[in-house]
Amino acid sequence: MSHSPWTQMALIGVAALVVNLPLGYLREGTRKFSLGWFVYIHLSVPLIAFLRISNHVSAWAIPPFIACALLGQLAGGRMRRSWRSRP
Repeated sequence: MSHSPWTQMALIGVAALVVNLPLGYLREGTRKFSLGWFVYIHLSVPLIAFLRISNHVSAWAIPPFIACALLGQLAGGRMRRSWRSRP
């Protein structure tokens, strides 16, 4: 079953966000600009690129995918900070 291009873009965007939630959580626990920090930020890139290319989604969709990944990173980091600050 083939999905419309917009549906494929939405599904890949959701995947980018969801995959980056735990990565953002882990990134928050590392020193900024350390090797681990860079790994947690970039670890999802090959998966997102594979999903985009294998589903024949245009390169014009890359900026929204980056935005979804960034939102996932930020939300994951915020989750770690909020859980750490609880009494």
